[in-house]
Amino acid sequence: MKISIHTDLLQTIPGFKVGVVRYDDITITQSPQMVKGRLAFFQEKIKTDLMEEGVTQYPGVVEWRQLFKALGMDPSRYRPSHEALFRRIGKGQNIPPIHSAADLNNFFSLQYEMPCGIYDLTQLSSPVELRLGHATDEYEALNGRTTKMEGKLLSGDEKGAFGSPIVDSARSITTEDTRAALQLLYLPASLSIEHAKELVQAASQMFIQVHGGTNRHEVLHNVQAEVELA
Repeated sequence: MKISIHTDLLQTIPGFKVGVVRYDDITITQSPQMVKGRLAFFQEKIKTDLMEEGVTQYPGVVEWRQLFKALGMDPSRYRPSHEALFRRIGKGQNIPPIHSAADLNNFFSLQYEMPCGIYDLTQLSSPVELRLGHATDEYEALNGRTTKMEGKLLSGDEKGAFGSPIVDSARSITTEDTRAALQLLYLPASLSIEHAKELVQAASQMFIQVHGGTNRHEVLHNVQAEVELA
């Protein structure tokens, strides 16, 4: 699986970086108590925090809103997915459990204050590229709506767009039948490469502690904008 960042993104956002992780031989189930407990604890903490201040108290929310604006995207109309999670929790709406991979992905989004996506690898066709959407890019999103992706940050393969830090597609959804997955961690542009690699290492290790299997991971950035995770 070859994965790359389009040069336009790197020119517009010089610090743009994404953690990419390939998982193989994993077992996705209903979330174990450890994941449920961490996610529940985090949500209660966020509820308390948001009673005192708004979502802009979180540096990761502020930074991703600024990044969207730099790319010509309106963050108040198309919210980064992690900001949407924070806002949902602030309204007293808990994040419903889905399965271990999706729940852990949501936990990473809240813990690290960044969008995260996880996709069934068998539904993707190499190469995968992170880029801005074209006029023909659209997909059925997880919310059941057809989402037009022109001008929006997305991930796409030979079949077209399948994900973004706003909302992912139904085509690439992971289920309890998924055995191989691709995870994209949309890292803060301000994060150093060293700390970005440590974050991706920690997240991917936690993922395989829950799901078993193996992982291979890299951080894509303006020096290493393409990688092949065989």
